[in-house]
Amino acid sequence: MPFIPHTQADVSAMLDAIGARSIDDLFDEIPAALRSAALQHVPEGMNEMQVGRLMRARADQDGTPLCFIGAGAYMHHIPAAVWELTTRGEFYTAYTPYQAEASQGTLQLLYEYQTMMTSLTGMDVSNASMYDGASSLAEAVLMAVRVNRTSKSKRVLVPRTVHPLYRKVAQAIVKNQGIVLEELDYDRAGGFIDPAALPKEPGDFAALVIPQPNFFGVLEEVDALTDWAQQHKALVIAVVNPTSLAMLKPPGQWGTRGADIACGDGQPLGAPLSSGGPYFGFMCCKQEHVRQMPGRIIGRTVDLDGKPGFALTLQAREQHIRRSKATSNICTNQGLLVTAATIYMSLVGAEGLERVAAACHANTRALTGKLCALPGVTPLFDRPVFHETALRLPSPVSAVLDKLAAQNILGGYSLHDDYPELGDALLVCATEVHANEDFESFASSLNAALRR
Repeated sequence: MPFIPHTQADVSAMLDAIGARSIDDLFDEIPAALRSAALQHVPEGMNEMQVGRLMRARADQDGTPLCFIGAGAYMHHIPAAVWELTTRGEFYTAYTPYQAEASQGTLQLLYEYQTMMTSLTGMDVSNASMYDGASSLAEAVLMAVRVNRTSKSKRVLVPRTVHPLYRKVAQAIVKNQGIVLEELDYDRAGGFIDPAALPKEPGDFAALVIPQPNFFGVLEEVDALTDWAQQHKALVIAVVNPTSLAMLKPPGQWGTRGADIACGDGQPLGAPLSSGGPYFGFMCCKQEHVRQMPGRIIGRTVDLDGKPGFALTLQAREQHIRRSKATSNICTNQGLLVTAATIYMSLVGAEGLERVAAACHANTRALTGKLCALPGVTPLFDRPVFHETALRLPSPVSAVLDKLAAQNILGGYSLHDDYPELGDALLVCATEVHANEDFESFASSLNAALRR
C-alpha cells in the first residue's frame, strides 16, 4: 500500500458513525497490561525520495559476500526468464483462483506444477503449495495422525537429523493437539539414523519422519527406515531437498511400498535467497491419502463443449472458514513462488536439473577436499553427503566465522547451538554457482583465520 488515504476528517466521520470517541476505543477489550508501549526508536516519517535513499543504503550494507551457508537456504543459478515471466502482471497480481472460469491461466500453471512435483517425488498427488518447508512438515505430521487410524498414540518419531528449525516449527504447531514429537538420536560417527539401532519394539506410533539428505547433508538409509516404520504400521513422512531428487531415489520408491507423504521447501527451484525469503512449501502424497491433504489441488476437466479446462478440486470451502472442520488452518500458499518454480523447472528440464544436482555434488566434494587439506580441519562424519558437509575445526567456530566475515566470506553455519555435543563443528555448502577460485579464496581465508 503506497499511502494511507484517510484524512483526519475521514477518520472522525467514521468514528462518529459507529459512536466511538477514538480508534483506541475499538480495542478497549484488550487489557492494558497486554498493550505494547509507544515505539521508542522509530524515526520520523520520510518522503519518497528519502525512503528510496535509505533503502539503497541499507541494501548496500548487505554487499555481495562469498556465501557458503546452506542449512536449508541455497544459492542457485536462476535463468533470467524465470522472474521476467513471474513478475508479469498476469501472474504477479493474480489472487486465489476461486472463480475458475476467470483464472484459467493461473490454474493451468498450478496444474503443471503439480504434475512436475509428482514426477520429481515419485508420488501420486501434489497440492499447489504450502507456506514454507517447516510448516509443510507440521502439516504432514497433522495429516499423518489423521490418516493413520490404526495408531491411537499420536506419537510421531522425528530424528534429530531433521532441520532444527523445522522441528521447532512443527512442535509449535502440533503440540496443542496432543501430538508428541519424539526425537530419535543419530549415530555420532555417521551423522545418520542407524537402522540397526532402532528399537525392536517401538510401541504404537503414527509416523516416522525421514530427511533426505538430512540437516548435515548426510544421506539416510531411507529404504531400511521406510520398511521399519511400515512394518510397525506407521506412515512415513519424507522431508526432501527437491534438487537432490534429480539424482537420488524419489520418496515414492523408498523401501518396499514408498513413503506416504513427501514435503519440503521449494526455495531451490527458482527462488533467490533475498535476505531470508519468501520461500514455499510443497507436499505430495499417495492417492489413498489425498482427501486428508491440506491445501488446494487443481484438476483438469472438460466443459459442456468438450474443451479442456481447469478447476479447484477436492477442497471444501470450510478449509478457509470453519476452523475445527478444516484440514489446515494455514491457508496461505505461495502462488508467486510456485509460478517461479514451475517456470524454472520448465526451462531447466529433467536433464538440466540433474546437471544442477551433479554440479552441486561435485562442488561440495571439491570444497571439502580444499578445506580438509588445512591443518586440523577434518570431516565430522564418514557417510556420503549431498549439497553440504559438516567439518570439525581446531578453533572456536564463532570466532572463525567472524574473521571470515571480515574478509567478506560467509563461511558456513555453526552447529554449536543446535548440536553442542559436536563441539567446534561447521556446516558448509557448495552449489553449481561456485567455482574453483571461490574454493581457493575460502580455503586461504580459513587457513589465515585458524592460524590467527
